Amino acid sequence: MRACALVAPQRLALVDAPSPPLGPHDVRIRPRAVGVCGTDLHIFAGESNFHFDAEGRAIPLEASPQILGHEIAGEVVEAGAAVRDLAVGARVVVDQGRNCRSERRAPVCEYCATGHSHQCAHYTEHGITGLPGGFADELVVPAVNALPIPGDMPLLRAAMTEPLACVLHSLDFGARAAARWRFDGKGEGGAIRTAVVLGGGPAGQLFVQALRTVFGFQGAVVVSELSPHKRALCGALGAVAVEPAALRDAVMAHSSGRGAEYVVEATGNGAVYAAIPALLRKQGTVQMYGIGHGDAPMALLNPVQWREATLVTSVGASGGFDADGRPSVYRRAQQLLADGAIAVDAMITHRYRGLAAVPRAFAGDHRDAGYCKAVVELP
Repeated sequence: MRACALVAPQRLALVDAPSPPLGPHDVRIRPRAVGVCGTDLHIFAGESNFHFDAEGRAIPLEASPQILGHEIAGEVVEAGAAVRDLAVGARVVVDQGRNCRSERRAPVCEYCATGHSHQCAHYTEHGITGLPGGFADELVVPAVNALPIPGDMPLLRAAMTEPLACVLHSLDFGARAAARWRFDGKGEGGAIRTAVVLGGGPAGQLFVQALRTVFGFQGAVVVSELSPHKRALCGALGAVAVEPAALRDAVMAHSSGRGAEYVVEATGNGAVYAAIPALLRKQGTVQMYGIGHGDAPMALLNPVQWREATLVTSVGASGGFDADGRPSVYRRAQQLLADGAIAVDAMITHRYRGLAAVPRAFAGDHRDAGYCKAVVELP
């Protein structure tokens, strides 16, 4: 099969790769729409490498090229002999995480048993930890990792299931934290009144919508974003979207000088942590969502620690399994997208067609003024 592989930092190449074998409980999928995630961009740039050997050392891309792409929507082209609930032609979204349920382990590990599959003791991920991702002609995954797309939802929209599932899990995790202020008002200080989202890109926009739609949050959501285009998108979703230089004044104005009880860091830029202490109420919650952070010094966290903040460090889309073994948070995200409760079409600003176009998706367009989210369409 053909694939576009990252063979060295900042170097993508079209390669011939072996067609993955199909087990009895697997499905072979042809990716049709694959989102470009900030994590992909970090891996491409050489800032991150999540493919480790048995001793925890990163394996160089030159030794083991990575086929990126973990936000995947496609169609089933072959089903294993034991698969009964997916037929050839079915349109599906892929849960890229391989866990105990995926591998049919018995007994399952303590994390999978308690609904935290992203922390599975045996966890691996397609497109991130060495397993091949969606920028390829085909992909083989366990059938329970393939979720049928409801109705006639467009594949481009369906590809946003994974990032939305990550945001939902993140907020679920934050809502359960033993914090002073909580969305349900059951904390020592009562209900959260003001939330801040640092970064108005796709994740930031999903956070704004999930806070409103899923959590029913009625307080002010203040978003900090450099890009005027992304600020406009956030404003259309009901957020107070401002430039970083105006952020503190906006937070204080909308919180009556109290500061924010909940701050989401969704940029992956470590230097942004320097702004948090001036925004956060003492004993507030900081949702550490962005990944990357470059060479930002740990000292930036000192003022956050002094405020006795609750730090929430959730990743991925954990959340337990439905009766058919498929991940419940993914299904929840799918339904929100299918129902139109979460809107994503406007944030997909860049589309690329075909494997040969994948290098262009990583060539710097994400720095354009009008960029928000890219999806690669594979015919």
